[in-house]
Amino acid sequence: MIVDGFVIAGLIVCLLSTVICLGAAIVRQPPNDITILSVAAVEVFLVVYLVSAVVRQSAGQAVSGEGWEFWGYLVTALLVPVGAFWWAVLERSRWSNIVLGAAGVTIFVMLVRMEQIWDGAAAI
Repeated sequence: MIVDGFVIAGLIVCLLSTVICLGAAIVRQPPNDITILSVAAVEVFLVVYLVSAVVRQSAGQAVSGEGWEFWGYLVTALLVPVGAFWWAVLERSRWSNIVLGAAGVTIFVMLVRMEQIWDGAAAI
C-alpha cells in the first residue's frame, strides 16, 4: 500500500477524535460539543476525501481494485459518523462517547482498506 497524505491526515483526525471521545468516556462525561465536533471533523475529512476521489477518478486515475467495493466503503464510511452522532444525541450517557470513539477507529480502518482498493494492494 502506498501511504499518501490522505492516510496520514485520516490517521491524525481519527486518532484525535477517538482520544477525545474515549477520554470523555473515562471521566464519565456525557457527549458534549467537543466530542461531537471531533466526530464532525472526521465527517468533514470524509467529505474532502469523497471530493478528492471524484476528482481523481474524473481525471482518469482508475481504481485498481473493484470500483463498487471502493465506493461502497466510502458511502458506508460517510454514514458511520452520522449514525454515531445520532446515537450520541438520542442517548446522552458516557457510553455514547465510546460509540463516538469507535466511529473514529472504524473510519480509519475503512480508510486504509479504501486506499488498498484504490492502489490495488492485497488485503493485509
